[in-house]
Amino acid sequence: MRRFRTARGIGLHQPQVNEHHVQAASLPEDGRLRLLSFNIQVGISTERYRHYLTRSWQHLLPHHGRAGNLQKIGQLLHDFDLVALQEADGGSLRSGYVNQVEHLAQLGAFPYWYQQLNRNLGRFAQHSNGVLSRLKPQHIEDHPLPGPAGRGAILVRFGEGEDALIVVVMHLALGAKTRALQLAYIRDLISGYRHQVLMGDMNTHATDLLDHSPLRDLGLIAPQVEATFPSWRPQRCLDHILLSPSLTLERVEVLAQPISDHLPVAVEIRLPDALTVDTLPVLS
Repeated sequence: MRRFRTARGIGLHQPQVNEHHVQAASLPEDGRLRLLSFNIQVGISTERYRHYLTRSWQHLLPHHGRAGNLQKIGQLLHDFDLVALQEADGGSLRSGYVNQVEHLAQLGAFPYWYQQLNRNLGRFAQHSNGVLSRLKPQHIEDHPLPGPAGRGAILVRFGEGEDALIVVVMHLALGAKTRALQLAYIRDLISGYRHQVLMGDMNTHATDLLDHSPLRDLGLIAPQVEATFPSWRPQRCLDHILLSPSLTLERVEVLAQPISDHLPVAVEIRLPDALTVDTLPVLS
């Protein structure tokens, strides 16, 4: 399997396709899409705050348990059509030179995938976001976000014109001021489109995103209100899938899968009649 290749901030590239997965995968025929956002913490299992110290070496060096964690994540992904990944490694010493976005696409039988490299530390770390999809994207843009280097967003477009489905995958900054700059940038990216999905580790709560950020005038819905962090005793709701009002929410769930230090968020939506899987390019 090969990944999409796109210039940062330019996009307009067609994906490379894994033919085996194109034949094997399928999509719901009722206009529903199953979405998942997951900060996978490079495949590291964290079960206590002290593990951030005692297992910190795993951010630099390979560990035999990482492969098993990725297998668990791969099994989880089979139930979804579109997946946003944060804190993946693009292939370095710590991951055994495995591109985790590609590897999870293979494990989950996704024909389309894209890796965004946000912080390149050479052989030591390849900090990345990722997208896995069973639908064929028309357009992908790779955007470095404002603020200190290392944060990025991926814009994926399915369909054409103002009725296209726009999905943005992101991992936002910890600081409120920088995060506001990043959200203003993303706000500009999605303006002009009716059907919007924002997915990722946003490092803040839904009320902040919807009421006090540059997104506040978009009328977005934040259906997920359960805590996602830390995974072993969730107290903060940091991971979100935000939806425009034109998309009908069918189901939302925080999955009890403490594989990372974040829990994954799952949403099922129904597309509007003018934008269904029959009008979107699917698997062919």
